[in-house]
Amino acid sequence: MTEPVSPRLPLSPQALYRLQAFLSPAFPIGAFTYSHGLEQVIEQGGVASAAELGVWLREILRFGAGRSDAILLKETYRAALAGDRATVDELRDLGLALQPSRERHLESSAQGSAFFRAVCNSWLPKAGTEAARLFHEFAGEENTSWPYPVVLGLAAAAHGLPVDAALHCFLHAFAANLISVAVRVVPLGQSDGQKVLAGLEPVIFEIAEEAEAAGLDDLGTSTFLADIASMAHETQYSRLFRS
Repeated sequence: MTEPVSPRLPLSPQALYRLQAFLSPAFPIGAFTYSHGLEQVIEQGGVASAAELGVWLREILRFGAGRSDAILLKETYRAALAGDRATVDELRDLGLALQPSRERHLESSAQGSAFFRAVCNSWLPKAGTEAARLFHEFAGEENTSWPYPVVLGLAAAAHGLPVDAALHCFLHAFAANLISVAVRVVPLGQSDGQKVLAGLEPVIFEIAEEAEAAGLDDLGTSTFLADIASMAHETQYSRLFRS
């Protein structure tokens, strides 16, 4: 295990505002069009209730992309603070290579690249830090594909956002989006969806804290059913989501 990234920055009103903007469902990355394979799981009867959804999401967060992506976010944040271009490039490649299926690769890269464009067009960080300089350097390049957690870590560092808050908000947004999928497809009531999200609070706190202290050697997933579902989703006859 590595030491924590840096002393925790205070969550200023400005930082809170930007985190709310970046991880809002309204931020233009198309997150609502992806289900992380959950649509296929629902189609096959693997998730048919709020209780089953809660179990599924806890496993994804603890042993799947939730934890893994949180570690990638934190590692990118640390490299960006140091202005380490080579490490950020390596993390970008690693984040794409870790995707277990074509649709999951699309899910991460399409959202990440859309996030990068949106930040460049509307939220370009002010120069003055190594992370901001690095972000501007990448902004001058074209046709670069970004895995979502990596570019979010880069943007968080460039804007001086606290890494712990970024991790919590990222994991919350990840879970909330998949709950929204289940509300529409199972279907579940809005109250059931909120109960599931409330029940995930301690899990999200646990994983965010773990990711902040973890390193690349701790990367790894064991959510085989979710990975297989993402592969099978490509041939699902009728579907609402892209993954």
